[in-house]
Amino acid sequence: MDVVALIGIGLLTGVTTVLFGFGGGFVAVPVVVWADAVLGANAMRVATATSALVMVVNAGFATAVTPRRVLVALRGSGALLLLLAAGAATGALATRLAPAALVRWAFVGYVALTIVDLLLRPGFLRPRAPVETTVAAPRPIPSLLGVPIGAIAAFLGVGGSVMTVPAVRRAGHPMQVATALANPLTVAIALPATAVSLGAAALPPAGSAQVHLVGLVDVGAAAALLVGALPVIAVLRRRPPRIPDRLYARAYVGLLALVAVAMLLSG
Repeated sequence: MDVVALIGIGLLTGVTTVLFGFGGGFVAVPVVVWADAVLGANAMRVATATSALVMVVNAGFATAVTPRRVLVALRGSGALLLLLAAGAATGALATRLAPAALVRWAFVGYVALTIVDLLLRPGFLRPRAPVETTVAAPRPIPSLLGVPIGAIAAFLGVGGSVMTVPAVRRAGHPMQVATALANPLTVAIALPATAVSLGAAALPPAGSAQVHLVGLVDVGAAAALLVGALPVIAVLRRRPPRIPDRLYARAYVGLLALVAVAMLLSG
């Protein structure tokens, strides 16, 4: 996959960061698996590591340009953020030791289970409470969930938004607020995961000679994705599109389905 194609896909990661709180992880994983297919089984490990770096930058930038009145809903979440980070470090280490096929199928299986949950369990597509137009303090995510959320998210190379967005949505928030709050939580997960991946031992030179790796991170692919993503994040945060809330929630589920299909095809 050439640089121009990666930059083009980076545009999509920017859109998913702002509109869905993904930080680019869900898009980056299957794309990097395709781009680094020469690495064979190690492509999945490199994809999850590269995804973490992309998410740190994308989600960090998106958080920086998010209105303070939205982010105030996370006030008092220090313990949750620390436990997310601890779980993420554990998950990133586990990815280095687990068979690549296990990581791939865990990714697909987790996304599939999430889709089923969102479709069948009330509160996401069919909110229990009327959606408010103003930002109210959500019911907080229990801090003890930080470790498993962080570990699973880092192991799979996703930012945790697939867990946190539904939780905040079911607390009664509109999708626009739920996805915005996912970005700072993604930073807490992706930062330690990136540190672990950058410090990992290099892959054997046979396959990695064609890929620019630092640790397990494909820095070339990450840079191309970010070149496409960051301008889009800046524009969409300044001029967010107006999307009907129910349609917004359905689009979130649809995007998860596309990601699962892309990962299946990448194998």
